[in-house]
Amino acid sequence: MSDKIYNVLFLCTGNSARSIIAEAILNRLGQGKFKAYSAGSQPKGEVHPYTLQLLKGMNYDTSFARSKNWDEFAVPGAPQLDFVFTVCDNAAAEACPVWPGQPMTAHWGVPDPAAAEGTDSEKHFAFAEAYRMLNHRISIFVSLPMASLDKLSLQKRLAEIGTTTDAANPEVA
Repeated sequence: MSDKIYNVLFLCTGNSARSIIAEAILNRLGQGKFKAYSAGSQPKGEVHPYTLQLLKGMNYDTSFARSKNWDEFAVPGAPQLDFVFTVCDNAAAEACPVWPGQPMTAHWGVPDPAAAEGTDSEKHFAFAEAYRMLNHRISIFVSLPMASLDKLSLQKRLAEIGTTTDAANPEVA
């Protein structure tokens, strides 16, 4: 069993909701095995208030949460990344920086809760739904037997995780 801690970067365009939520979830679920970060290609400069409200309501420490540019992770001295996951379709289509260490990548697109329209309740539901989807995918990810999977098998599993939408989907678990 390896004691390696894997560095994971979650990317989104604005780095105000989905990627921040994913960072919080992985740092909780993968504690001791994974260290999560988040960034955006065009960061909003602030974390969406509903993101902070959701995480605080679920007893997450939100002191880590800040909206930052993905360039911070492509400079000398940045954490060497093992995995980079895009969680929005826009970031997946953009040309990413060259990541030191050539991390494995996958697209785990989730609808943008910050773009939700309607009542406050409907908007809060959109954030809760994004959390549910990310929590499910990250739960599968942290359960993968990293040490026993070859690179090709691991890449296939990472791509499959990005297609899961329902916690009842046993094909990827």
